[in-house]
Amino acid sequence: MTDIEKALLEKISNLHKIPSGAFSIRRNGKMLKKSSTTDIEIVEKQDGSGIDIFVKPNVKNKSLHMPVIVTIGGLNDLVYNSFYIGENADVTIIAGCGIHNSTCNDSRHDGIHTFHLAKNSKLKYLETHLGEGEGSGARILNPVTNIYMAENSEMSIETIQIEGVSSTLRETNAELQNGAKLLINEKLLTSDKQKAKSNFKINLTGEASKVEIVSRSVAKGSSCQEFKSNLIGKTSCFGHVECDGIVLDKARVISIPKIDAQSNEASLVHEAAIGKIAGDEITKLMTLGLNKAQAEEMIIKSFLMN
Repeated sequence: MTDIEKALLEKISNLHKIPSGAFSIRRNGKMLKKSSTTDIEIVEKQDGSGIDIFVKPNVKNKSLHMPVIVTIGGLNDLVYNSFYIGENADVTIIAGCGIHNSTCNDSRHDGIHTFHLAKNSKLKYLETHLGEGEGSGARILNPVTNIYMAENSEMSIETIQIEGVSSTLRETNAELQNGAKLLINEKLLTSDKQKAKSNFKINLTGEASKVEIVSRSVAKGSSCQEFKSNLIGKTSCFGHVECDGIVLDKARVISIPKIDAQSNEASLVHEAAIGKIAGDEITKLMTLGLNKAQAEEMIIKSFLMN
């Protein structure tokens, strides 16, 4: 692997070398290397379009790394990955995609991920997106996440998009059965003329199902962000969406909530707060010796990491 590829791996998945245990590394549209274990099996789809990941029932405290790196221009990479989390399993998946584009041609990766969580299973899913490179070609990432959660299953998702992605459309769809719980944390930073859209559609079909979505975003330069959420409560359930954004320069942030209560026992809540950095916060930090730019950077970092 080149130094650029190694640096991308470290930034998106904290990997300094090829990991031990179960892993899958995709590079420039092709499988670079993969490894299965007795607990987690990775199988390439017969048509070559992606992989199937099988986590056996009752597996505990195991993890899977599956980063994607793109280092060439003019690539349109599309992959379909399916995850099957066995009953009573409890695992962590560390994914992510990094694009380094130093050409004038666009580079693009679209990952279609479908998760099937069996009864009483638990999954923690971490995904980091990064764009870099000095070329004028765009760095485009369009992830689609489809989630099917069986009775009393739990899933937590943490997605982080670091500055540098030219354009992204993030689609998340989920269906929750009785007692299922879904927690989503989204952190997003855009600048220049970058565009980012996040669309969430959550069907709370089971009794006592629960979803919580928290989005924190910072838009700088002339970038534009759009956040859409659609919670559908079909029975006794709870759904909460919180969208907080900071707007700087000439940027724009749009939040569009939709709540569809199809039962009088559904409890659905949406909160949104979008604004600028408070002047007194900057002044306070400047009295400690920081200049204005340093003060803004510290506030942004604290806001996104909170």
